[in-house]
Amino acid sequence: MNTMSMQRVCVSDFEKEARKILPKAVYDYYHSGADEQHTLADNEAAFNRWNLVPRVLRDVSTVDLSVSLLGQKLSMPICVAATAMQRMAHPEGEIATARACQTLGTGMMLSSWATSTIEEVMSAVIDSQDGGCVLWLQLYIYKDRELTLSLVRRAEAAGYKAIFVTVDTPYLGRRWDDMRNHFKLPPHLSMSNFSTASLAFSEGNYGKDSGLAVYVAKSIDPTLCWDDITWLKKQTHLPVIVKGVLNGEDAVQALKYGVDGILVSNHGARQLDGVPATLDVLEEVVKAVQGRCDVYLDGGVRRGTDVLKAIALGAKAVFIGRPVLWGLACEGEQGVTDLLEVLKEELRLAMALTGCRSLSEVSRSHVRRAEFASRM
Repeated sequence: MNTMSMQRVCVSDFEKEARKILPKAVYDYYHSGADEQHTLADNEAAFNRWNLVPRVLRDVSTVDLSVSLLGQKLSMPICVAATAMQRMAHPEGEIATARACQTLGTGMMLSSWATSTIEEVMSAVIDSQDGGCVLWLQLYIYKDRELTLSLVRRAEAAGYKAIFVTVDTPYLGRRWDDMRNHFKLPPHLSMSNFSTASLAFSEGNYGKDSGLAVYVAKSIDPTLCWDDITWLKKQTHLPVIVKGVLNGEDAVQALKYGVDGILVSNHGARQLDGVPATLDVLEEVVKAVQGRCDVYLDGGVRRGTDVLKAIALGAKAVFIGRPVLWGLACEGEQGVTDLLEVLKEELRLAMALTGCRSLSEVSRSHVRRAEFASRM
């Protein structure tokens, strides 16, 4: 690592630096949550409501962080979540992020609203000699179903390994900063997976609202229902994971419709303020599915100890979003690599200090609800 990288010893260091680098409207777009942002703060605070319970004298001279996700082996249970429009943070955007994931041997979920194409991102990592980065596509269901299917077909052809379909965005949440900033993409960028100006979010005239809110209202299908999961399953051979489940009832329903996994997510607290922190509903979802599919978590993960707590409460892996953007803004590919290495080493140390030599040894017994939480 270079001297600048050595000064970044935790995720918050990356964010502080990124905030100085990014234009205000871009930082606000990446950082903000919905409305008064109570859930945004609670996603992080939820991890402090749990204590780790170490086991000692366990010979932790070797700690294995590897995990198998959807049939693919990863070096660690820390994956990159879909975050839109990454070239606002750095000229190489999603390509730089994918190459960092390749270096770390982990997986990346590419946003439908990426500023690099499905094919460009795969081409950036496909020539790796050591397995490279596992790529998954995050999918919005558009009103134009043929357009939606074209994204799926392109992901299949390019070698993506799964489809994460977002189910919590029939409309865009009220993000006050974006409304105040009249957010839209800088004129030199577009959502690269779409060929028309309106779908690529590059036509530039969205009035005085958040441009993205107007875009979603025009383009994304608010009639989306469970039958559309059946439809999607019939259209692709790839595993289908629903992204945006926050309760056990919906988790059971998802299983009835044949999903291959569930991502417990509140969209980074960007949709509906006042919903639970994802960690607070993780156990409910895990208990509801009873091992019939993998459960993942995103939202508020900022430390290796956060990852360990989520694994102990039943998550197979976690996905991180905003921290990756901070690393990207700081130093492109190297910044994301450094960020992921920080989290990986934090997790390795946390596992060693709790007496866990592999992820299979992490259990519910390694976490306990903090006593102070009941008095809050």
